[in-house]
Amino acid sequence: MYFRTALLLLLLAHAPTPARESRRVSVGLLELGSTPTAARVGERLAKLLAAADAGGTRLVLLDRAMSTAAARGVGYAGSLNLTLAEARSLGAAVGCDFYLTGDAQTIPRSSSARPRYFEAYASVFIVSARTGRLVLWDRPAAEADTASAAEAALLAALDARHVARYAEALAAAAAREERERFEAEDMPASVIDLSAEGGDAPADLREPAPYRRLRPAYTDAASRAEAEATVDAEVEIGADGRVRRVRVVRWAGFGLDEEVASTVRRMNFRPAERDGEPVAVRVLLRYNFRRPQKTP
Repeated sequence: MYFRTALLLLLLAHAPTPARESRRVSVGLLELGSTPTAARVGERLAKLLAAADAGGTRLVLLDRAMSTAAARGVGYAGSLNLTLAEARSLGAAVGCDFYLTGDAQTIPRSSSARPRYFEAYASVFIVSARTGRLVLWDRPAAEADTASAAEAALLAALDARHVARYAEALAAAAAREERERFEAEDMPASVIDLSAEGGDAPADLREPAPYRRLRPAYTDAASRAEAEATVDAEVEIGADGRVRRVRVVRWAGFGLDEEVASTVRRMNFRPAERDGEPVAVRVLLRYNFRRPQKTP
């Protein structure tokens, strides 16, 4: 009996360990516009993402035609400037964990140094369907003397190594969201929420005011993309007037979200007051970005 028990334990000790089931992440790839460049970039991204190594995460691409039809069905027209709620609604319609959207074109350009050339670009946005957050933005681009050469260079730049960054970002975001499911994010009861758009502050509350208004910069990436967008940030301001927390609730990519968050964190406020006493509040700050006018 002892011998058989010992033998059984030995066999169990040397039995192969079952492979840990990989995390499955569904990804919807929406249209990147209606141009021939957009179609070819979309096809290349689909092929490379399907073959990408995301470590312990298995990427499952949904049917592209069905994803696009679902997006159109809820009125999505290709915007790259969404609120978290809009982004979640779009993700729910597509029925995925994450989705890729963006814009890809080949357009003529000119400059004083180069009278005429072509730029092919692809603005790629990876969005979480569960949280609505912008996970990653990217804008690979290529220039050449002809449209076909510029597009060929862009497609060559979108190689397996480049798209591996997208797969890694998807895997990291999926792991982070898995952890966040167990982490409640409640607003302290002592913080008065004024962040609802169009909401009126209580009559007995004096709202906070910045001692000095700082304007976020229009980034070089936004300038190259000629982006025009609005970034909304929910900002928690303590009873001492200091910024405690910043959360972007309408994103735009091209570095504008990070620029807004960084700028807001550098600001100091005259604290909100209720009955003459300073109180902590949460407010919504909105920043509109427009292309700078070109000087003649």
